[in-house]
Amino acid sequence: MSNSRPFGGRARSFFPTLPKGEVVVTYETYAEAQGAVDRLAKADFPVKQLSIVGNDLKSVERVTGKLTWGRVALAGAASGAWLGIFFGLLFFIFSPAGAGLPFVAAALLIGAGFGMLFGLVSYALNRRRRDFTSTMQVIAGNYQVVAEAGLANRARNVLAGEGVQASPTAPNRDEDEPTPADVPAGTAPPAGEQAAPPTYGERPPTA
Repeated sequence: MSNSRPFGGRARSFFPTLPKGEVVVTYETYAEAQGAVDRLAKADFPVKQLSIVGNDLKSVERVTGKLTWGRVALAGAASGAWLGIFFGLLFFIFSPAGAGLPFVAAALLIGAGFGMLFGLVSYALNRRRRDFTSTMQVIAGNYQVVAEAGLANRARNVLAGEGVQASPTAPNRDEDEPTPADVPAGTAPPAGEQAAPPTYGERPPTA
């Protein structure tokens, strides 16, 4: 009897895990981390192996102003007007009788009226609990660019402006230093150097 999971291979998408690898660099803002990834992408770095991880997440609510009856009515009318225009255009396009533009204008006014009424009623019920407007954000204390262990050093070099270092080559010989092929056969080596053993069929060098 097999014990298969109902979601199969999609189970990992419901339970995300932190990326594994080494921290390449740490920034205070997300814009700086995004700029670092852009630099790596322009340098033909395999950016699929990168991740941006935010640490020390905090929820920040920024107060934008105080709610008043006028602001509530204006905001409700605006939202209701957009909804009225949407339904009016639907009837204008798909209506077999061919509803005209006056019908769209009427739908706009009706939507604005209902939106204003709904906004005022909601404000009257929730005025004591919330009498201001705000926006909610989730920010991190720092952002880390994480790469796979085998690519972390390469990413650091690219961000440091060094690029990919070339592989070391053997040192070049001095141009004045003679190679064994340049030494004529049968001559003695300079003083202080040992003579190489003669090959088969070659006469030993004379002193």
